[in-house]
Amino acid sequence: MARVSQEHLDARRRQILDGAARCFARNGFHATSMQDVLAEAGLSAGAVYRYFRSKDELIQAIAEETFASVRGAFVEATASNPPPTPDVLVVRVMTIVLEERITGADRQAFARLIVQVWAETLRDETLAKALAQGFDAMRALWAELFDAYRASGMLTADVSSADLARTLIAAVQGFIAQQALFGDVETGVLGEGLRGLMSMGAGARATPPPSV
Repeated sequence: MARVSQEHLDARRRQILDGAARCFARNGFHATSMQDVLAEAGLSAGAVYRYFRSKDELIQAIAEETFASVRGAFVEATASNPPPTPDVLVVRVMTIVLEERITGADRQAFARLIVQVWAETLRDETLAKALAQGFDAMRALWAELFDAYRASGMLTADVSSADLARTLIAAVQGFIAQQALFGDVETGVLGEGLRGLMSMGAGARATPPPSV
């Protein structure tokens, strides 16, 4: 019997994950059955269960792959000198996450899937641990970038890189939630908003608020 190539195995795994992600995004995690995933992927039970034994394993794999894609964008960014500004990098990352992750799914569909993954962490300890690890990795990557901004003279505010990282991640999470709920926010809007906020100079900050 001829051996199956690694390329074939990887393609089959990708086919299963894309099918599962479309199902979860369209119907919700709990309303989707493994039979639904089989039908969406166009594969037999044996072919799917060879890779994933349950929906929980599927959702964890999707979450881990998403974090891996984001890490790749950050690795590329940190190789630049100076690194791209946050508004540029955020748009780049959100394009990867919301527009390039699932074949055949739209931006709002994947945003809804991300929100579902967040909700699942409240009941699934394994998934919660994986998400916490991914979040910690994102905070570390952003903090490293803010250190690089400061070293290059692009950032002068006396605010810790860790605090800046957490705040920017919160903005991204809020954008994903808006996209999931309303579906009317283009990825570039977040970048433009950040660019506008970044344009606020130190002089403006130093101006005292008007008396009431």
